[in-house]
Amino acid sequence: MRIAVLDRELCQPKKCSKECINFCPKVRSGEEAVVVNDEDGKPEINESICIGCNICVRKCPFKAITIVNLPEELEEQAIHRFGENGFVLYRLPFVSEGDVTGILGPNGIGKTTALKILSGDMLPNLGGEASDWSDIIEHFNGSILQTHFEKIKDQDIKISIKPQHIRSIPKASSGQVGELLEGVDERGVLDEMAERLQLKHVWDRKLDVLSGGELQRVAIAACLSRKADLYFMDEVTPYLDIYQRKRVASFIRDMPEESTVLIIEHDIAILDLLTDRLHLGYGDPGAYGIITKPKGVRKGINQYLDGFLPDENIRIRSESIDFKQASASGRTGGKELIELPNLVKEYEDFKVELDGGQLYQGETVGIVGPNAIGKTTVVSMLAGKTEPKNSDVNLDLKISYKPQYIKADVNMDVGSFLATITSDYGSSYYKTRIMNPLSLDELVESKINDLSGGELQRVAIAACLSRKADIYILDEPSAHLDVEQRTMAIKTIKRVVKNMESSALVVDHDIYMIDLLSDRLMVFDGEPGIEGHAHGPYNMRKGMNMFLKNLGITFRRDEDTKRPRINKENSHLDRKQKRNGEYYYL
Repeated sequence: MRIAVLDRELCQPKKCSKECINFCPKVRSGEEAVVVNDEDGKPEINESICIGCNICVRKCPFKAITIVNLPEELEEQAIHRFGENGFVLYRLPFVSEGDVTGILGPNGIGKTTALKILSGDMLPNLGGEASDWSDIIEHFNGSILQTHFEKIKDQDIKISIKPQHIRSIPKASSGQVGELLEGVDERGVLDEMAERLQLKHVWDRKLDVLSGGELQRVAIAACLSRKADLYFMDEVTPYLDIYQRKRVASFIRDMPEESTVLIIEHDIAILDLLTDRLHLGYGDPGAYGIITKPKGVRKGINQYLDGFLPDENIRIRSESIDFKQASASGRTGGKELIELPNLVKEYEDFKVELDGGQLYQGETVGIVGPNAIGKTTVVSMLAGKTEPKNSDVNLDLKISYKPQYIKADVNMDVGSFLATITSDYGSSYYKTRIMNPLSLDELVESKINDLSGGELQRVAIAACLSRKADIYILDEPSAHLDVEQRTMAIKTIKRVVKNMESSALVVDHDIYMIDLLSDRLMVFDGEPGIEGHAHGPYNMRKGMNMFLKNLGITFRRDEDTKRPRINKENSHLDRKQKRNGEYYYL
């Protein structure tokens, strides 16, 4: 579909006769594809009415209007179709020998399907009935993928896969961590891998007792310890903290030069650090997906965040994802809401302490630190779910809490569940503020215990924000969400907090989410698994410098999008920022 898009910075209504409106053919049919905004006098384009006729583009003297193609199903033959009227995947990514190639796109767009096809685990039907290898090879005749599928057909290629759903690993393989990894170590790198991925302490543990982060690192180690021509990795960052994500990225980058890796990932900072080039996925999640040709990593990420692909002349998102540094130097909240108490919790082999601090109305405080440092314990104490050692927590405030691990044991549909939480359910206000941003309309009739991880996460965020509270506490809300969903979750959290004049505490490991979300920062340090200490909340500059100094990495800002980018270790800029003590804000 073709529509006209207005650049409101170029538009100068006082210097023109509004011919873009006068000559619009839809006006003559009684509709208004182009109307004047009463506030600023500038035209606005109604995308649902605009037919993309190009007249307004020719009439505008300031070149403020352009025609853009919105993504629709391609005319070219599909790669795979899941039954009549089912999901269709168009195009495939391809890999270059010795490179790390990334795929970035929303959930439900066919990224995992593409990996299954490239690995030979799924035979593509080219949009019709099941094909044989000769049809597939003929379809890709003359391309890199022809050679790839010929090798798959002849079993002349070895592929090692890190699956997306790691919770299924203990069901497929019993025994201890060491037994599993020793059985697949074909490269003789087990000792180095155990050290760098911090697996020695779980070597003798059973797979079915591992935490999510431990199981993720075992899955990564099992994939990379095999000798393979291609390594396919489907999401490596879930359950890992920023320290562990950086270690995994460094280990993949240090693979032998001939190693070829294809990775799906939603953590843009890690994709930026890790990959040599990037494919983008777009379309209509659950309906069809399109994979772009490879792009440069910086260019691809910036186009994805902007929501417009110039090479394809396609708008994939109505709004860009913008990064700002306005909160770097101080808080943006209102009056003080509460003085947090000093809290201590001791277990047999672990201790964590919160110094205290203030929370202000209308602000969101990000919480950062490594895994096993006590972040979940502290927010659980503040939520009244865990009893501290030194005092009773009685904040005399209403708390709404979304835990880190969500149980899907509610035997009702999503709509009925949310209706039990708030009387606003079903109102236009609730749809606008909660349902629409979190894309929950499509789930209202689904049973809670049938939801995927990402769907359950969105429902849990909605449930937390639906309660009227003074403090909203959300533990790892980005888990299982794609970039678009994370962005909308951020906007929803901040909007609710501002409107309710409340405060939010948000634990997360996605540096982009923390950057977009936080007004101030609470920083945990200590020794994971032994002791943890919560400091702050600090302003973003002080908090990020403290956090990243412990981590040993620096960030710069992209010139175009202002998104944070990890500096290459020991680069000139990395050394300069460390020397100046500015790890995040230049």
